[in-house]
Amino acid sequence: MKFIKFLLVGIFFGIVLVKSEAVSWYRIFEMFKFQSFHMYGIIGSAVVLGIIFIWTLKKFNIKSIEGNTINVPPKAKSVARYILGGSIFGLGWALAGACPGPMYILLGTGVYSMLIVIAAATLGTFVYGLVRHKLPH
Repeated sequence: MKFIKFLLVGIFFGIVLVKSEAVSWYRIFEMFKFQSFHMYGIIGSAVVLGIIFIWTLKKFNIKSIEGNTINVPPKAKSVARYILGGSIFGLGWALAGACPGPMYILLGTGVYSMLIVIAAATLGTFVYGLVRHKLPH
């Protein structure tokens, strides 16, 4: 019962993504072909809200529900790792038609082919765990 609030937030988030068509393969395909502003508007709004939220956290020293200080670590100086990681993420997103969060939402809406994508993402995460110590961080 302790985690019911997280379940409810997740369900609400899923409903918002479905209603805004952010999990629509067609909308994602449009975005990658630069044919529509729809997804860029959603992503841009999220980035702007994230910037405002982080700025507010830092400016007013807001604490977590437990009263702990929320620390946002500085980004690494190396830009190459973000370009490589973003490229791999984008390639997977383009191939699967979904990024990690919406995979489960699409499964919940009846797109059962997402089981293959979820299995592949789980396998990729496992392999990353095996080779993580060999990668530059």
